[in-house]
Amino acid sequence: MAVGPVGRIDLKRVLQSKFVRDLPLVILGCAIAALAVDMFMVPKGLAAGGVTGLATILQELAHRAGFDLPVGLQTIVFNAILLLFVIRTGGARYAVQTVTGFVLFGFFTDLFAPFVIPLDSNDLMLPALWGGIISGIGYGLVFRCGVNTGGSDTIAQIISRKTSLPVGSTIMAIDVAVCAASAPVFSLENALYAALAMVVMGFVVDMVVDGADRRKAAYIISEKHDEIANDVLHGMDRGVTEISARGLWSGADRPMLMIILDRREVSILKTIVAEHDPGAIMFITDVAEAIGEGFKGLDV
Repeated sequence: MAVGPVGRIDLKRVLQSKFVRDLPLVILGCAIAALAVDMFMVPKGLAAGGVTGLATILQELAHRAGFDLPVGLQTIVFNAILLLFVIRTGGARYAVQTVTGFVLFGFFTDLFAPFVIPLDSNDLMLPALWGGIISGIGYGLVFRCGVNTGGSDTIAQIISRKTSLPVGSTIMAIDVAVCAASAPVFSLENALYAALAMVVMGFVVDMVVDGADRRKAAYIISEKHDEIANDVLHGMDRGVTEISARGLWSGADRPMLMIILDRREVSILKTIVAEHDPGAIMFITDVAEAIGEGFKGLDV
């Protein structure tokens, strides 16, 4: 949050911030994810991990007991409680982004529920696949804007802080546990399809968040490094970084070139290296996101 010299909020800076500019996209993403939950997940008993999956289970148990327990309201209450345990770590900005995400998602989930017509299919494959795809698109749009909807991420942060377990592995364990817990309430078949929806959702989220920005990083060790760098700089119009390196076996100092490039340019780079030094060592890795000069700006 932007604060002025006397402790007041700088409204102009807040209104010009990336968070405010991206807010329409966040709203759209939350609405899409909520629509997928109402249309494919909840009516078919697919508790695909996280707080939403837990809320789906509790709603079914409440229904059997004779009262209604809205999924959206549950997610808002659960996430609000969980946020109290991690707000000191993330700060005010993290809290605002997280609250925005889970409140919008919970609001749209309960708003759409009475009006959405569930998919009329006895087969759970279609709801699982389309629920995963559409919700993945929605969550992906939200995450792409730097906002999150709480849930497993928040729980994992709490557990990781207490136990030093990796956050990523903890999120996966929580989601799997929720899917497994749904089996006695719905069925084993439902739990397995919920897990399938969760996997599809994760894949789609990754594609939406960084699919378009995914790059390659090439590292080249060659005696012809000057010639290769010159062709990359002037022929491919790509920047080259020279890193000092030394072979432990030979003891010889030999610069290593690092180049960030598009996937389509990998074959061109291979041709350049092969022309100058067929014996060069080159390895290529994936880069999820490239920020800075020549790529997209670091807009916060």
